Amino acid sequence: MSTTRLPSRVEPYKLAARSERLEGLVPLADLARLTEEVGPQNGDLWVTLDFAIDAQGRRVIHGRLAADLQLPCRRCLSPMAQHVESEFLLGMVSSDDLAAELPSTHEPVLVEDEQLNLLTVVEDELILSLPQVVYHEEADCEVSRDQLTSGEGATASRGPAASPFDVLKHLKGKS
Repeated sequence: MSTTRLPSRVEPYKLAARSERLEGLVPLADLARLTEEVGPQNGDLWVTLDFAIDAQGRRVIHGRLAADLQLPCRRCLSPMAQHVESEFLLGMVSSDDLAAELPSTHEPVLVEDEQLNLLTVVEDELILSLPQVVYHEEADCEVSRDQLTSGEGATASRGPAASPFDVLKHLKGKS
């Protein structure tokens, strides 16, 4: 695995014209929005980006990323190890109108002044790759099943639920 740091800004059109590959690491501590989302992280995000021009003449970035994160368990909120990986295909565009023309297989990435902030793009993709819900195994979680209920009111009712139309039957019977 490469130990080089990924550059923060690049000229993506030039990289695509030369079919360049960038591979490197991004310190997870540098990703402020990720920290806001899931808490402080240690370690690095491994990233591979292949810049190219596809058969239709679109400038694209084929990307892969992987990281070992500490994500909060949704039951007990204690951190738990989670490996996150993603593959993505980005289409470089210079305006929203061009983004609308991309096929559904491509995610648009806006290139302004022929510059691209790679750290922002990579952080976006990592955040989109996070699992929706993370739980410890029930036996390993600090919160027991009994603590997840809110008392006797949370237990299932013994008989069938009353119909919301019973009130209408009662009113109709009085008329």
